[in-house]
Amino acid sequence: MQEINPTVRVVGRVVAKDDGVASLAARHPGEPASAVRTEQPKAFVDLGSYSLEKSEIVRLDEPSTLPGFTTEGLVSELGAGMVRGDGANPKLAPMHAESQRLADVLNRLGLNALDGVVTVTVEVDGKTAATPEALMQALMATGHSVMVADARYFANFGHFHYKGQDVMMPFFVNSQIAIPGTRRVFGPPRSLLVPVSHAEYEWQIRGPKVNADVSWYFGIDGKAEFRTMDTLDQAWVLGRHAHEYRDTDAVEVTRLVSKMTIAYLHQHLRRPDLPFGGYYPLGVCQDGVAAIERKMTGRDTLFPNTADGALFDDPRDTEVNAMILAIPKDRNGGPPSPERIFGSLPTTDLQAITIPGLAADLEAVHAAWQDGSLERTRSWMEKMTLRLVGAAALVVLGGIVVWRRRRARR
Repeated sequence: MQEINPTVRVVGRVVAKDDGVASLAARHPGEPASAVRTEQPKAFVDLGSYSLEKSEIVRLDEPSTLPGFTTEGLVSELGAGMVRGDGANPKLAPMHAESQRLADVLNRLGLNALDGVVTVTVEVDGKTAATPEALMQALMATGHSVMVADARYFANFGHFHYKGQDVMMPFFVNSQIAIPGTRRVFGPPRSLLVPVSHAEYEWQIRGPKVNADVSWYFGIDGKAEFRTMDTLDQAWVLGRHAHEYRDTDAVEVTRLVSKMTIAYLHQHLRRPDLPFGGYYPLGVCQDGVAAIERKMTGRDTLFPNTADGALFDDPRDTEVNAMILAIPKDRNGGPPSPERIFGSLPTTDLQAITIPGLAADLEAVHAAWQDGSLERTRSWMEKMTLRLVGAAALVVLGGIVVWRRRRARR
């Protein structure tokens, strides 16, 4: 992780973009400042057709009129048999219209908490709600089942296919854990390289009025928001529910996610020049999920977390600030605990992992963890420090030898 930081900084300087009020004002000359300010949040939270300026009642009793699932804009031919983007999930894509409406509604309800925004209310079977958590309560009260899952996958940043075959694109991070049995005669053992995981919260809602699946996470697009999740994951990314929440716990997770959405939006409005919408300095998908996991269970089992805790100082977001500060940080390259390494994995059946060689490495490390023989390998910084110390020692030793020889001649 220590080696990734300077790379992120360099890339950030190259692709930095201005999404601030000033640039929006330049794009909308003559409009009042209030109109520009209400326009700005839409760059960071998708609201569909809902407005920040208009008070309305959204009724979920009738089916969604939004269009169904399409791969337009999601899948592209790159040539030479290469395709980027995934097709429809046969279980979830048929619910796309309902899922998209629910995602838009939850995002808009969450923004009711933003200063100066008029209130939108949702109605379902006679029950009303003005917050995402209240909507969950209303759905439960009207015969709907609500399950919220803490879901984990191997992150797939590429979504590539070659001649119809999935292309594995894991992004490996050095865990600084030695793989038993790989020690070399003239060198240290191999380090366990683990693919970065993707974590998100997923809502599965079934009932007489609403049947939808939506997710929430802070993505590489810089948006912390509710989203649809109806594309088909490639087989190698797997998938696991680390926790499942129902009843009052499902309501509480929804409340915390809504607080996260507002906190990240406050960050965007205060720091509009952060590249990638703040992805990495404000955290990655794991940070928010890990913070809520710790709040709900007392433990956090995700790696890596990249949020700079010093940025989370907005007095309007004290609860979220405390949650982000409470989770481990990996930006300084400290070795993560084995619990976080294995907790991030998208399966508990290591033999189900199809990334070549990874299952065997994980099984060897897991056995060492359980029997207490686990060893660490040195980080890049530690290696460099030792090399500098060694070089300095040689210089000093050489100086002593020269000094003694000159003294002996005298």
